[in-house]
Amino acid sequence: MAVRPAAGPGRNPARAGDPLTRPAGGRARRHHPDGPRHPRRAEQVHQAGGQSRWDRISAGPSARAGHLRHRTLIDAVFGPATAGETTYAPRLLPSLRPGMILPADRNFGAQRLLADVAATGAEVLVRLKNGRRMPVLARFPDGSCLSALGSLRVRVIDCEITITTAAGKHTGLYRLATTLLDHHRHPAAELATLYHQRWEIETAYLELKSTILGGRVLRARTPEGIDQEIYALLVVYQLLRTAMADATSTRPGTDPDRVGFSIAWQAARDQVVLAAGVIADTVIDPAGTIGRHVLAGLLPERRLRVSPRIVQRAISKYQARGPRIDRTSYKATTSIEILAATSP
Repeated sequence: MAVRPAAGPGRNPARAGDPLTRPAGGRARRHHPDGPRHPRRAEQVHQAGGQSRWDRISAGPSARAGHLRHRTLIDAVFGPATAGETTYAPRLLPSLRPGMILPADRNFGAQRLLADVAATGAEVLVRLKNGRRMPVLARFPDGSCLSALGSLRVRVIDCEITITTAAGKHTGLYRLATTLLDHHRHPAAELATLYHQRWEIETAYLELKSTILGGRVLRARTPEGIDQEIYALLVVYQLLRTAMADATSTRPGTDPDRVGFSIAWQAARDQVVLAAGVIADTVIDPAGTIGRHVLAGLLPERRLRVSPRIVQRAISKYQARGPRIDRTSYKATTSIEILAATSP
């Protein structure tokens, strides 16, 4: 779980902090090379806050509310997989500030955690379990209602989301709670659409694991080395995302979703290999070499797609999860219907 700042038109989101903002929840794991052949070293890794084989990272990219998704990082925390995400989440709260909104999934719907988030001045948009009983204190014209989580006043939004693909329709019920109580400024339908962007965090993890690491595991064999390697990955990711955001800011109206992370990564790697552009010229280039490459190779407009939530690269490619699993990625359309609040 982490946070994303918002940016106004033409502003770099890595340096801005305007509402609305959208963070996401998620995690990534890294294999540690120390195995049974190094029992002492594996024990040291475990005692230092890392499990002998796996580490967990919780982080969040940044984006502008609406259609811009820069996915720059605000903060990150990592440690052993023996602890859950809700254990690490409070360590990210000092990075929250007024003007941010934190979307989170059902795993982060604990009353105390949400109160701690609200105490930072940031807003929250969290999914709750559908069966959670919430008192109805008042009803609003947009279909939402005023409720409470302990002493924290929230607005509850019940909605039905239908995804239509060539393979058929799938409908799910969602219950969202938010500290954005003004239904005029923040209509229920817009917040339901905003919550969908929480999944942008998965793209950030993919870029870290697949694009930058190329599917390789961490190479460090000590706790300190693991820390250094993970921070190096996050720094490189942040630099690339900042360069991409700077590039799109030179072309007003360009959707950052059309900027290819792989193109930016390859351009940056070529610069390092060629040792080009090491010394800055007297003329400042807002886009830079990386920016010119990504702007020259803008991707088509993004279209909504869905795919089954399964292991993408299993240990064995021979029916690892059964022979009848549909691994096709479908183009999709989404419809959202706000449901009127009902008394518990």
